[in-house]
Amino acid sequence: MSRPGPPTVLVANRGEIARRVLRTLRRLGVRTIAVHSDPDAQAPFVGDADVAVSLDGVSPAETYLDVEKILGIGRAHGATMVHPGYGFLSENAAFARAVEAEGWAFIGPTPTSIEAMGDKTRALVEAKAAGVPTIPSYIPPLGKTPSNEELIQRALEVGLPLMVKAAAGGGGKGMRIAHHEKEIPELVAAASREALNAFGDGRLFLERYLENARHVEVQLLGDGNGNAIAVGERDCSIQRRHQKLVEESPAPALPDQTRAAMHASAVALAERVSYRGAGTVEFILAPTGEFFFLEMNTRLQVEHPVSELVHGIDLVEAQLRIAEGSCNLASFGDLTPRGHAIELRVYAEDPANDFLPSIGILDTVFWSDDPGIRVDSGVVTGQSVTINYDPMLAKLIAYGATRDEAIDRLRTAIAGSFIAGVETTLSFGRDLIGREDFRKADIFTTFIADRMSPWSPPVIEEDWNETIVAATRHVLAKASRRGGGAGSPPPTPSETLPGWRHLG
Repeated sequence: MSRPGPPTVLVANRGEIARRVLRTLRRLGVRTIAVHSDPDAQAPFVGDADVAVSLDGVSPAETYLDVEKILGIGRAHGATMVHPGYGFLSENAAFARAVEAEGWAFIGPTPTSIEAMGDKTRALVEAKAAGVPTIPSYIPPLGKTPSNEELIQRALEVGLPLMVKAAAGGGGKGMRIAHHEKEIPELVAAASREALNAFGDGRLFLERYLENARHVEVQLLGDGNGNAIAVGERDCSIQRRHQKLVEESPAPALPDQTRAAMHASAVALAERVSYRGAGTVEFILAPTGEFFFLEMNTRLQVEHPVSELVHGIDLVEAQLRIAEGSCNLASFGDLTPRGHAIELRVYAEDPANDFLPSIGILDTVFWSDDPGIRVDSGVVTGQSVTINYDPMLAKLIAYGATRDEAIDRLRTAIAGSFIAGVETTLSFGRDLIGREDFRKADIFTTFIADRMSPWSPPVIEEDWNETIVAATRHVLAKASRRGGGAGSPPPTPSETLPGWRHLG
């Protein structure tokens, strides 16, 4: 939808993704509006926008999920477009429809596409109609909510092992795995309760569970007119509690024929629903080499940076151009991947205690600035980490000419980053990607549970020199601030202490 005059984009999100979106909009000279909760008043994304407005509340329900508050701020400050980021309202068709009712552009899919693909049972129906391989499953007819007793009977027909999944879910919520028939009643009831609490929708469907499988997804761009292209694929097999921790592109050890078939299937599905903007079709890849449709995410993915690095594309800019109606998919040209990128999500979680969330004040935050490293961070020193929001703090992304080089750079960058005040996944991630089986791409979705549990942090860091340098840089930063506001990088030791040289 084309609109005269320069756009003003309201970013309806927070943290790392708000900063990421605002960074591109600032580069393009676009006027921006940030909205924030009370706990986020001093968060760095607030200072990244041209205008920042309080949502006057604490909980997600009264802030980042409050449609009327967000629309009211947009009206008051001249918004013409809305970028929803990921999570919160990003896959809410009613929100997208409300944005368009204001006469603004929603930087994402149409409400119709969100409705078709956001509900997992409807998405499976669409996938089958598009000729995309689907896993043996039971999908309740549209408009029908089967009883738990009926679901249990259908589960026996689908067969074991079995995945019980929330129809409106995501992020591992409302998901259970049954290996034995006697487990099914309890797991069905538990999944339904969790789905109802998380999404306000307790509907479930059933799928055969593939053991030792990989999670591979295809990044898409669609123009909303029935045309779509694949922007490579990512391997997201390294997960804890069904939530991703490490992602990489291109997917390693993937035969070219399988890769091409995955891309074609994803494009066929996107074109069937006239998909608009950036989206992702996720597949489960069996040890046999067969792949099956898992779900479609109708938004920008957390792990989009690895695709950007290997394809030389800014997906946020692409989203904006498509929403403006000024993007021809052919203009992206050759999207052959170059090099390899790998990402670690840095969570405020305790890997030694089943990844339980860790809260507190971030006494020190410092990220490596090594060559080939990109950091998408939502936090700075002094910020509070609370239970109100997702515990992801940042993403460390490494790029290299080869997968081995990207892995080596990421391990070095993890060692050269430093966070104090909460437990994080940094040290765990470094252990993980340093394993020989990971380097050989012997990976699958239960890798962490099967091979790294229980886990204890190393007593002495292997490359402790790197960590000492990182910590020293922060001590120097506190003693010698150069100004520049929240989030400004601290001086390096060599800038502050003549003659300092890191010999690691």
